[in-house]
Amino acid sequence: MPQVPQTLDASAVRAWCGLALEALGRAREEIDAINVYPVADGDTGTNLYLTVESAAAAVEAVFAAHAAMSVVGTTHEGPVTEGAMPGGPLIEPPTLADAVRAMAHGALIGARGNSGTILAQLLRGMAQVLAADTATERTDGPGLGLALRHAADAARQAVAHPVEGTVLTVATAAADAASGVEGDCAAVARAAYEGARAALAATPGQLAVLERAGVVDAGGRGLVAVLEALVETFTGAAPAMGAVPVLAPHARVEAEAAECADGGPGSAPVRDESGPAFEVIYLLEADDTAVARLRDRLDALGDSLVVVGGDGLWNVHVHVDDAGAAVEAGVEAGRPYRIRITHFGPADAHTTGSTVRPVRERAQRAVVAVVPGEGLARLYAEAGATTVLARPGEPPASGELVDAVRRAHALEVVLLPNDAELRHTAAAAAEQARAEGVRVALIPTRSAVQGIAALAVHEPERRFDEDVVAMTSAAGATRYAEVEVAERQSWTMAGICQAGDVLGLIDGDVAVIGSDVTATAESVLNRMLSAGGEMVTLVLGDEAPTTIADHLEARVRESYLAVDTVVYRGGHQGALLLIGVE
Repeated sequence: MPQVPQTLDASAVRAWCGLALEALGRAREEIDAINVYPVADGDTGTNLYLTVESAAAAVEAVFAAHAAMSVVGTTHEGPVTEGAMPGGPLIEPPTLADAVRAMAHGALIGARGNSGTILAQLLRGMAQVLAADTATERTDGPGLGLALRHAADAARQAVAHPVEGTVLTVATAAADAASGVEGDCAAVARAAYEGARAALAATPGQLAVLERAGVVDAGGRGLVAVLEALVETFTGAAPAMGAVPVLAPHARVEAEAAECADGGPGSAPVRDESGPAFEVIYLLEADDTAVARLRDRLDALGDSLVVVGGDGLWNVHVHVDDAGAAVEAGVEAGRPYRIRITHFGPADAHTTGSTVRPVRERAQRAVVAVVPGEGLARLYAEAGATTVLARPGEPPASGELVDAVRRAHALEVVLLPNDAELRHTAAAAAEQARAEGVRVALIPTRSAVQGIAALAVHEPERRFDEDVVAMTSAAGATRYAEVEVAERQSWTMAGICQAGDVLGLIDGDVAVIGSDVTATAESVLNRMLSAGGEMVTLVLGDEAPTTIADHLEARVRESYLAVDTVVYRGGHQGALLLIGVE
């Protein structure tokens, strides 16, 4: 048996993250299948996996950074570390504080969904205890127990309205079981796991929706997997405690009977449609006072409110009917970014009432779109699309697009990359989604304004192929342009530009070089409308002049009869202005 750590140090944290990721990977589909609370959207296992994946990646990055700093050379005085004085000490490996802070930060910025956000706060709560003394290299069993206690308390405080029978209950039970255990980290970890497992089995008796569905809490099941990995970290083997309870035998029989009576798996039992329509998640840079006000405002807007974090960085999760208002509340509190808005759709059950649907049915069709700014994210989400926010200079990876397709939870998905440079990334995501059984059509939109045109003609009731053809035609009939500021001197199709010049790009190529934003935008618009058009779409970035929209609208009214103009605010979208002409 390989040697296992007896105390919790940086290497043990690294091992735990890796083992937790493996455990959640094995249990992901099982957890997704039992996800009925607070929304039966079948993604809790996936959200927990992605949250831990981000935590594990952050810890690996800390170890990689220390390794890069510890390249050893040779001098006449012996081995030295790069950057150290000859004969000086080697650069130390990561400390326990380094590792747990990285773990907590990675989980915070990568947290997905309700349970993932709560798990991020659990890890943050542990880190606050374990990193309190930065000089401490490791902690023992009692120290681990104290960290688990603080984690459970911190997670409960982060949830606006804690509900028993959820992951919070399981976390509290784990901390209670670990408290006062005499022994090393292995003994404490095993006690926490056993306490969590017993609490998980009892969740159907605490939450009516779980009892009716005949399942245990999905988030609690995920936490048991994470604690199982903690036991394996200190013992070298997963605990031999038998299968973790998932479905009660009587409920499985009833579920199978219901499937037969209703025509097979996937039929739709009664559900509650009274819950909010959108899940809104974003990272927020704000101070504590502003976040306290934000909590009150979001609590009034919706439910399932979880705000985690601290030290100026927060992860906000809420279910609302008005996604725009939830994002605007974040803007008033500070700087929101990495905004993800998911439309639950008519196939989701939001379990706010007494009648719920135990298993989520896939929607027939959904649209997944990459958007460059918060304003467009709201616009697309209100039109029913699942969005992926492309931050300036940070294009989404194929994994983020696959995750969005999974969140859309539909049999058929139309994918709008809205960027020519994302075509290959989107194609890879589409292939992955198809391998998972989803029918995906990729429309090669090269701008968000083309995506708006495609979304405008989207009709889910049509045959899939017909809908895709109509959306593709609308996107193809839309010329697109953007106005931005050059960052450096370069050659363009319109000549040499200097840093600070205003560039007008039409269909991806620089067509106009100017010094004034409004004048350059007007020149671009005139060129586009010279070939005809019926509709002009303007999407304003945060840095665009305040009068530019009025000026361009007036120009269109004066010079181009029967051409309509519509204006949207795109937020922090990179380009000063996006223009579409249909």
